[in-house]
Amino acid sequence: MGAFLDKPKTEKHNTHGSGNGVRYALSSMQGWRVEMEDAHTALIGLPVGLKNWSFFAVYDGHAGSRVATYCSEHLLENIIAADVLSKRNSCSEPQPEDVKCGIREGFLQIDTLMRTIVDIKNGLDRSGSTVVAVMVSPRYLYFINCGDSRAVLFRNGRIHFCTEDHKPCNPAEKERIQNAGGSVMIQRVNGSLAVSRALGDFDYKCVDGKGPTEQLVSPEPEVYTVERSDGDEFVVLACDGVWDVMSNEELGQFVHSRLQLTDDLAEVCNLVLDTCLYKVRMNSSTCHDGPTKAGQRRKLLEALRNLRLNHRGNFHHLLAPRLADYRALHESTAAASDSVNGRSVTGQSTSQNMAIILHDRSSSGLVSMEHSSWRKVSPNTK
Repeated sequence: MGAFLDKPKTEKHNTHGSGNGVRYALSSMQGWRVEMEDAHTALIGLPVGLKNWSFFAVYDGHAGSRVATYCSEHLLENIIAADVLSKRNSCSEPQPEDVKCGIREGFLQIDTLMRTIVDIKNGLDRSGSTVVAVMVSPRYLYFINCGDSRAVLFRNGRIHFCTEDHKPCNPAEKERIQNAGGSVMIQRVNGSLAVSRALGDFDYKCVDGKGPTEQLVSPEPEVYTVERSDGDEFVVLACDGVWDVMSNEELGQFVHSRLQLTDDLAEVCNLVLDTCLYKVRMNSSTCHDGPTKAGQRRKLLEALRNLRLNHRGNFHHLLAPRLADYRALHESTAAASDSVNGRSVTGQSTSQNMAIILHDRSSSGLVSMEHSSWRKVSPNTK
């Protein structure tokens, strides 16, 4: 959420590291946003007897960077502090179900703790963040998703696994939103938020009589366990801004082909970001009145968000004229909008981007990963 620049900032920030047989790199780019709202965690070697484990995560912030930054600094410690992990015998490997339980407990705990941050408690900070992460053990990959960022696993030359985006229009998500007294308008929670699960976003988590996972926006992650294989090549973590312009298969093949030419993971990350930005520009220029329509669309969305922020009580009656404007604009551009793999890209992918890639060319199967890369890029409009 927030204002846009007249032209994107394309300077890149790169970090990289290695250990535990893993090699990773990160690239971030501010893009069209006035400020960078994303954050990341990359840690090789975990505490409480998990020195041969690693944790990587990307946090796609919206309406500010406070929640994303806080989560990047404290989410992992809340996961590790969960009873099923902290009180186990440190000499034994935790069971997959215990790991999944600890991850869920950590997410709910950090969401509760953030309510006590002064600016959030006083309503001065209303930011939120999606999370996509992977915890790497010698035997398993634990994929973690809360929001509409995405993780994919490339195995034996193709996409083997991907997480599921948490969008308000998903039947199960929509049912929870409606049961909490909300609605889904223009594919957004109450016409405003484009994700149905996130940390923070406490304006959507104040329905009396509902538990933390029953609110309009839920902090509960989905956790998937995938046993590692000799055929694993790489994992990609990315926010929705990348997936708006590249499908799972397209991005997977893009990364796969570049890794045949270079082992510079940061360079591959940068190429992904530049390619996504190029696709956005090309799609805008090929749409009828693309830039003008996209600008009008962003202004309308910003007006809808401001209504929510400035009228925290019953503001639904104020949405009617804005929604009428939005629908008229949407209908006028629908026929002309270009798409990539069936997904509209008009006015999309305007947010900051970040990337991590995890690439496995290990010759020793489940025990070590000699090459690893990861990638993350942020969503567009939230």
